[in-house]
Amino acid sequence: MLRGHLIPGTNSRLRLGGWWPRIRLGSAIVALAVIASLSGPATAGAESEGQLQVAGAGRTIIEGGTGGSAPVPVMTVLAFHATAHSGAFECLALAPAAGTGDGSGRFEVNAMYVTGTVSSMTVSGHTAVLHGIAKVTGIGAGQNVPFTATVLAGGPGTTVTLEISNLTFHEILLEGRISIGRS
Repeated sequence: MLRGHLIPGTNSRLRLGGWWPRIRLGSAIVALAVIASLSGPATAGAESEGQLQVAGAGRTIIEGGTGGSAPVPVMTVLAFHATAHSGAFECLALAPAAGTGDGSGRFEVNAMYVTGTVSSMTVSGHTAVLHGIAKVTGIGAGQNVPFTATVLAGGPGTTVTLEISNLTFHEILLEGRISIGRS
């Protein structure tokens, strides 16, 4: 069945038939496709909300301390910030002068210091992996030493794993916070 519309200024009807609604529907689909292609992928809106950033600072204890049959506790002071392509990483490991007895609870000996730049970062949920190059003094000393730091977002109880100089340090955050989010 054909439908008709009046042609303005005449008494004649233009026979448009059943194809007119299809043209309007087709035009609407094309318009939506053009708008979607111009607006880009769904993640583009999230990127415009700010750059992904990982930051943290606090005091940690290394799981198992120095290791061995008579482990000595090791505490660290940790601070870092990173985006996808840059950042800084600092970690100062302090140990007591004595393993037991008087002074064994005073963390005053600089056992290791890591100061470096973050060159890349990946994030998956509440976990970020930072890669970079550092200068290291004390244990694992060296220049231009590659490192990987895996950090979990959260406060006390969250973890940091630092891999550097063929050593792996599993740390538990005692004080401070690690955040992963948009700046």
